[in-house]
Amino acid sequence: MSEVTIEKPVLEPTGALSVETVLSVRHWNEHLFSFRITRPASFRFRSGEFVMIGLQGDNGKPLLRAYSVASPSWDEEIEFLSIKVQDGPLTSKLQLIQPGDQIYLGRKPTGTLVTDALLPGKRLFMLSTGTGLAPFLSLSRDPDVYEFYDEVVIVHSVRRVSDLAFYDELTGKWPEDPLVAEQAGRQFHYVPTVTREPFRNNVRIDALIENGKLFEGISGAPKFDPETDRVMMCGSMEMIKQFGAWFEENGFAEGSNAAPGAYVIERAFVG
Repeated sequence: MSEVTIEKPVLEPTGALSVETVLSVRHWNEHLFSFRITRPASFRFRSGEFVMIGLQGDNGKPLLRAYSVASPSWDEEIEFLSIKVQDGPLTSKLQLIQPGDQIYLGRKPTGTLVTDALLPGKRLFMLSTGTGLAPFLSLSRDPDVYEFYDEVVIVHSVRRVSDLAFYDELTGKWPEDPLVAEQAGRQFHYVPTVTREPFRNNVRIDALIENGKLFEGISGAPKFDPETDRVMMCGSMEMIKQFGAWFEENGFAEGSNAAPGAYVIERAFVG
């Protein structure tokens, strides 16, 4: 019996969208995957920004969603990290993509998780849950970040060990990266925590702060200081609200592209 070939629609670029090709797909578990696509020569973005991506919807029109770019601004390809939602309008289709497939890419990236939105400081803490890790993968491979900060810290909280996407790369401090391997080896810190399975850290981010584990091996005081520390947050709304309120109460002013501050969040994140 011969295999049935499903013809996929040919996407057409628009004024706001280019059409790119999927280069590779990596499935971390049944709920999480990442993929790389071609990057048009005209596409420019700052590490940490997000962009609209998508596929053709059932109505024949582009079905789009905002995704943080997981690759650094210098990369010749563009990478994304995504959850799999079986009944999600886009992710139910997106999780099935294969190398060679076409995908829509927005032409205008934007976002607040950029160094331009922060005041100068000594330590950069990037707090994430789930796929909120994506923009911090980009920033942690950007050479400028290591010039701006003495210490660069990613905190990643997930439910299961298999949800720790890019664990080997982050644990190794990007050892294969041609631009930041040397600086990351000295300045980068990765603090993963798993809340529903046995792991060396198995508490939420707030507990890591309270018990001091978040600051182990990092120069400076074992607490946040609004004078020297800068914070980025991306992930669940619960985490954003909790820590946003906490940082405000402790002397951290929220920053933006127009008015840099001590902490920033990504309000467009969903996942």
